[in-house]
Amino acid sequence: MKQLRLGMIGVWGRAYYFKDHLHRPDGESIIVAGADTSDFALEKFTEYAGTDALATRDYRELLKRDDLDAVIIATPDKFHEEHAVAALEAGHHIYLEKPMAITTEGCDRICGAAEKNNRKLMIGFPLRYSPVIERAKELIAEGALGEVRAIWMRHFLGYGSDFYFHDWHSLRDNVNSLLLQKASHDLDVMHWFADSYTEAAAGFGGLDMFGGDRPNDRICDTTCEERDTCTEAQPLADRFGLPFPRRQCAFRKEIDIEDNLVVSLRLANGVKAAYMQCSLSPDAERNYAIIGTEGRLEINLHENSIRLMKRPHNQAYAEMDRHTSTVEIDPESLKGDHGGADPKIARGFLDYLLHDEAPRASMMDGRMSVAAGCAATESMRQGGIHNVPPPQGWTPSPTMK
Repeated sequence: MKQLRLGMIGVWGRAYYFKDHLHRPDGESIIVAGADTSDFALEKFTEYAGTDALATRDYRELLKRDDLDAVIIATPDKFHEEHAVAALEAGHHIYLEKPMAITTEGCDRICGAAEKNNRKLMIGFPLRYSPVIERAKELIAEGALGEVRAIWMRHFLGYGSDFYFHDWHSLRDNVNSLLLQKASHDLDVMHWFADSYTEAAAGFGGLDMFGGDRPNDRICDTTCEERDTCTEAQPLADRFGLPFPRRQCAFRKEIDIEDNLVVSLRLANGVKAAYMQCSLSPDAERNYAIIGTEGRLEINLHENSIRLMKRPHNQAYAEMDRHTSTVEIDPESLKGDHGGADPKIARGFLDYLLHDEAPRASMMDGRMSVAAGCAATESMRQGGIHNVPPPQGWTPSPTMK
């Protein structure tokens, strides 16, 4: 049995949780090198990878190794383009966390590097491996909805300030917008369900709660005189007992991404779609509605539930309950992060490397989710309808299934 030797650029966050699925010293893969600029992250990496594993603050040192079968890239969004291109140019296959990059041009540069160097590139879209999303896709493919004509998606970020406004996520220079960092999952699933890509987008968004007039150097800790009354005060320590990493004030002046947005999209096959994201909501929920000529699917990813409503023919609306059913999902399949998706996407990465089994999301899928998010972001900030540009500098193969 061949054992894959993997390196990681960015060893904390998503990468840290992947250790349970990809670091198997007695199995098919082992993580032998890690690069990060955080000493704490490298310490945590060494705890599980061992002292024999390379732990470096310079990712270039990792890329020089010729004993790596692939590299996992899980750094902050703005570094994805730099790290992915460098890894591909160094001759490594890569797993790249979403979003592929923070600009459409950056995505094209990455795809071009993969094509030029004949390297495999897998995008970290775990929702494609979610048992709930899998079942919904099956129902659509089986014709349960007839012809899909509309998709509506709502994402309530009840933990919005925690994850996105107390740290680097709240600046355009780092993420462009949350239509990439957070919504790239959703936009990709939208494209998958519709079997088509976005060709034009229009949106509205703004800062309706966060940002403001607080100093940029204000920290959410015991030194803040407003801590006792602030609704967004952060815990003083994370679950590792260390100072909480997301401590920047959520009301500081420099914040310039949107916390409340609504987007309309037109897909190439005529499907009309809407995406709504709100970081002001008191709850956290993600739900989708897919509407076709013969019915509607209602998906709630926080409840891991699907409802199927069939269009009644020649019957009164009052009898609609007779045409509504709950779709069964095996509870065992939901075990693991991202509703059971993380173990499966890790397995998909290994199968791609070991058996050449294509991942569920292609380079083009990764590129187009970013391109749709960029077009919608441009519309929010500049007004008007913005078209999605075609790929530049590389030749995509047919991907929609």
